[in-house]
Amino acid sequence: MVAQAPLSAASPALPGGAQAVDRALALLAAVGRAPSEGAPLSELAQAAGVAKPTARRLLISLMGADLVEQDTGTRAYHLGAGAFLLGLHAGRRHNMTEQAADCVARLARDSGDSAFLLVAQGDEVLCLMREEGAYPIRTHALLAGDRNPAGVGAGGLALLAALPPEEAVATLDRIVPATAARMGEAARHLPADVALARERGFALNPGRVVPGSWGVAVPVLWPDGRPAAALTIAAVESRMGAARQPELVRLLRTETALIEARLARPLTPGATPAPPPLRTARG
Repeated sequence: MVAQAPLSAASPALPGGAQAVDRALALLAAVGRAPSEGAPLSELAQAAGVAKPTARRLLISLMGADLVEQDTGTRAYHLGAGAFLLGLHAGRRHNMTEQAADCVARLARDSGDSAFLLVAQGDEVLCLMREEGAYPIRTHALLAGDRNPAGVGAGGLALLAALPPEEAVATLDRIVPATAARMGEAARHLPADVALARERGFALNPGRVVPGSWGVAVPVLWPDGRPAAALTIAAVESRMGAARQPELVRLLRTETALIEARLARPLTPGATPAPPPLRTARG
């Protein structure tokens, strides 16, 4: 049986200051690292580098927030239901591949070209997925696991353009040396490319990073409007002409809408929206 301090209980308040927050977080992390049978107070206090009385006070406060539970039989501490819910929410952000894997696969199949899933990490953009289409000539400018400065490539442009303008400008100002090192003279186009992407609602990279390697991308937004990720289709220049771009943008928007619906749904089992109807592959 697990006992939880109710939210309304008069639990001792956390000691003031950032040090108390650091100690509480250290204790929470120690509880999370504990084996399945939990951890006793003495081990947690040692792991967090605090005295046992302080550890006990902090743990009671964490129990009041449902982040920690104590087994009434063994007196060992475990992560609580609140930590589980936080993990679910964190998984929706940090396990974006689970939300988007089928969408990236359909983009590659329906376009015939390479499709990507990218997320922002600080001032960088990380490629989480790459799926190949059937077209035999491919661009290898971006591989799964690659990182680039924000704004580099169509996906990076889409993520920057989805930020509030002042935030995008501040990010560009911070990454000027990194973008110049990656793109050379083409980096000077970034402010105009971001502005154009914001106006259009999609980003186009006309071979700025690797000559002849083009990309088009659409941002995936959280319910609050912040960018969560970007979907990209990349191909050789001959397959990215103005006549084909609207069709590629349509494919991207169909899949981003599906991912956004998944991100907005309540955290309940079996709530995944049905995928869009199958389409005929295009070369």
